[in-house]
Amino acid sequence: MTVESIAETTQFLTFKLDEELFALDISKVREVLDFTTITKVPQTPDYMRGVINLRGSVVPVVDMRVKFGMQEAERTVNTCIIIVEVDMESENVVMGVIADAVQEVLDLEPEQVEPPPKIGTKLNSDFIRGMGKVNDRFLMILDIDRVFSCDDLAALAVAAGDGE
Repeated sequence: MTVESIAETTQFLTFKLDEELFALDISKVREVLDFTTITKVPQTPDYMRGVINLRGSVVPVVDMRVKFGMQEAERTVNTCIIIVEVDMESENVVMGVIADAVQEVLDLEPEQVEPPPKIGTKLNSDFIRGMGKVNDRFLMILDIDRVFSCDDLAALAVAAGDGE
């Protein structure tokens, strides 16, 4: 997905991880839940926190801080689970991502979005759609479909009981 495609999509849900601000295309967000009990699933990656029961459905939950190599944080009153839809090989996968706090739904004009930074060849930044400029701060606009690799999503499917 390119920065040009952001010309069509201007609403983003912003959330915090540590002191960094991130954003998701609002069309990928189903709902935001208060933090709840997560059932741990053995032999899953560190960032895979487990599963929750969402109205009778098993939904895998991922800690975005751990996924992005950040320090784990204590849960606070603001800690929440953002329920998102991820496209995996032309199939929608519903999952939860833990965020420190949800900020707001934000309208970004195309001129407020810069291309993602070129960081070099060692770091994969394909999951960053662009950098939004809000006031004097940048926020990273994530392409949630690219945050997780096929291997990650296979682990999530196993955790949700859909895999082998």
